[in-house]
Amino acid sequence: MKKDIEIAQEAKIRHIAEVAEILGIPHEELELYGRYKAKIPLHFIDEDKAKKAKLILVTAITPTPAGEGKTTTSIGLAQALNRMGKKATVVLREPSLGPVFGIKGGAAGGGYSQVIPMEDINLHFTGDISAVEKAHNLLSALIDNNIQLKSGEGNLGIDPRTIEWKRVMDMNERSLRDIVIGLGGTTEGVPRQSGFEITAASEVMATLCMSRDLMDLKERLGNIFIGYTYSDKPVFARDLKANGAMAALLKDAIKPNLVQTLEGTPAIIHGGPFANIAQGTNSIIATKTGLSLSDYVVTEAGFASELGAEKFFDIKSQTGGLKTNAVVIVATIRALKYHGGAKLSSLGTEDIESLIRGFDNLDKHIENMRYFGFRPVIAINKFDSDTQNEIDLLIQHCRGKNVKVAVNDAWAKGGEGAIELAEKVLEEISDCVNCFKPLYDLSWPLEKKIETICTKMYGADHVEYTVKAKTQLDKIEKLGFGNLPVCIAKTQKSLSDDQNRRGRPEGFTIKIREVELSSGAGFIVPIAGTIMRMPGLPNVPSAEKIDIDADGRISGLF
Repeated sequence: MKKDIEIAQEAKIRHIAEVAEILGIPHEELELYGRYKAKIPLHFIDEDKAKKAKLILVTAITPTPAGEGKTTTSIGLAQALNRMGKKATVVLREPSLGPVFGIKGGAAGGGYSQVIPMEDINLHFTGDISAVEKAHNLLSALIDNNIQLKSGEGNLGIDPRTIEWKRVMDMNERSLRDIVIGLGGTTEGVPRQSGFEITAASEVMATLCMSRDLMDLKERLGNIFIGYTYSDKPVFARDLKANGAMAALLKDAIKPNLVQTLEGTPAIIHGGPFANIAQGTNSIIATKTGLSLSDYVVTEAGFASELGAEKFFDIKSQTGGLKTNAVVIVATIRALKYHGGAKLSSLGTEDIESLIRGFDNLDKHIENMRYFGFRPVIAINKFDSDTQNEIDLLIQHCRGKNVKVAVNDAWAKGGEGAIELAEKVLEEISDCVNCFKPLYDLSWPLEKKIETICTKMYGADHVEYTVKAKTQLDKIEKLGFGNLPVCIAKTQKSLSDDQNRRGRPEGFTIKIREVELSSGAGFIVPIAGTIMRMPGLPNVPSAEKIDIDADGRISGLF
């Protein structure tokens, strides 16, 4: 069987100007990054057209080491819609180098359902993530420079003990989570404890993805909370006059990127926040660009419904005024058996009992989407090891839950393998008129919003707060940010905040240990359990398998 990278390298890739023509973008309007990548100017966003197009959200069951294939399904669905004569675009996030070199590998789909050029997309692409990193670290440098200033003009009197702004890098590097900076004497800075987060977790990344345009981005960057002065006065990035220079660094990064799928379907890729620690969706700008230029847009939200999809609806959709017309939940036989207690090594063997036990996890995600007013379509992402007995049983179960279901074979067959799924999605769109309803009202107290998410989306019985988290919530309310939406940081490996609890856990408590204010992005971040904003590399990193030959051909990206 061919590997993903071999399939991508053999594809007949079109010049990006040909792909742009499908969307009605003239060649001279493109900002080219070589032959196969381009930036789309922001003036192509048309709010009236965007409201008329159909938006399809792809989410999934709880992730497992067996893989679910949400991106592969999203790409295959868009390709299938185009095969059926619909004008469709797939809109995705940019991969982070951390997971590419860590445990996950590449994030451009797979098989005959990929976005290309796959190597470029998985590596540096058009430099957006690098620009986010530079803008974030510029603010870090300005903060420490201000602390270093002697009292007088320009010195804000920032209390170093209250600074919550760290530095970022686009790599998994656990040794930088907690560090001491400013060593070397009085001329080298003020010693203090700090650390690094992965760039995808940066508030600058989240802010970029929540912005309407460049001026909105500049204003939001100025709203980033830094800490307090010695007199307990809040300090924001605008107080350091940082937001203008930060926005200048992001002047190109704010523009969405145009590439293509293996079948020539337009693909817009922009922004890369993780869903376990941020909002987990591509930018509002990218989604609206797709909706302005197509009749159908297929997009995805990171990880499972209780994380990415919840944040897509309660944060991105509310802020961006987006209306979703249909929801797809991706499930695999392998992952459901894993949630049913099967060992990872045995997932290739038929196991009806484990599969049945695993249905509980799928049922919870169906329930979650119904909270928002949607009847989801279930996409069974097919693997060679799936038996017909297992597939038939899953189909029967979905029908018993009164949801449409389709086998998706886009990995092996591209758009052709997702035709049945596309048909079911189109049927659901025709039945769905103004389905959406938010999970909570923004006027509610912060604790009520948090508890609503934890009890309804995760299935928790209770929510506990540390003294630190309670104090932080009180301060956020006093600063006037009590009306912001909530973006809970939680493990993606379980519906609970314990990554070892598979299936559909019950009788558990979510523990909020601290709360961060992302006033630039426009939400608060309660941190549950032991989730960290700087991942580490696994025992065998994916980087060990990546190589390049004398002709520049890359291998090992998957």
